[in-house]
Amino acid sequence: MGKDPSFTFDSLENKLAKLDRLPDYLRDTVDWFIGKARRKEKEGTDSSSSGDSKLYLEATVLERKLPEMDMRILVDLPAGLDYNEWLASHTMALFDHVNLVYGTVSEFCTASICPDMTGPGQKTYLWFDEKGKKTKVAAPQYIDYVMTFIQKTISDENIFPTKYANEFPSSFESIVRKIVRLLFHVVAHLYAAHFKEVVMLGLHSHLNLTFAHLTALHHRFSLIDPKETEILKDLEVALHLSGECAEAAANNNDKLEDTEKSDECRTQSTEDTSGDNKS
Repeated sequence: MGKDPSFTFDSLENKLAKLDRLPDYLRDTVDWFIGKARRKEKEGTDSSSSGDSKLYLEATVLERKLPEMDMRILVDLPAGLDYNEWLASHTMALFDHVNLVYGTVSEFCTASICPDMTGPGQKTYLWFDEKGKKTKVAAPQYIDYVMTFIQKTISDENIFPTKYANEFPSSFESIVRKIVRLLFHVVAHLYAAHFKEVVMLGLHSHLNLTFAHLTALHHRFSLIDPKETEILKDLEVALHLSGECAEAAANNNDKLEDTEKSDECRTQSTEDTSGDNKS
């Protein structure tokens, strides 16, 4: 990943100094995190050859705002509620949260700093245009494509109906799969390329919660190919989400049988796993 020569931790601290006074606990976190990052640079850590330093796995920043049990309840399909309605509500909520977190650090995500759309472990995501052409684009361009596509999709009454008697299309679940998959790409990029800035702005617990929500929903309804989410498996374990996901997956098999959708969810394997946006 390219690096803007004008960007330094000192310049970021100067930006933060212009913000309102930070709480003591946040200032302590910022000071610790800047020191941690600087030590890694002084030690000569080469991310291009040895992989990511994965500062998001440090115990100091492993927090989220919702207990494990509440996360399971959050994504569990209530009895009698329409399956598509449930997916729609969670999909729109995830979009809002991912868009909000990315928006706070977007000034640090430029074509010069992030010439490729990357995730942890030097993962690179490619974009498929409307003609099916695979293209490598800078991260901000990729994310703009993602957000534009999702905003257009959820605003389409024929796909995300809001009016009485309007029905969801037969392809709705596959559309949700693509949206959740693209949101995962954005979350992966935030952890890989902008976690320092996320922490310095005190938003790491919010990002962790968004990741936990996305992960729980994915495991509950089998929305993303497991091979694709493997790059953040270590974070899933660090946040103690693995046990939750196993139980959610078991519940999924039971409840979706009642809604006649379990077969489709368990056998879904049409998603392209090459690390791009193609559905």
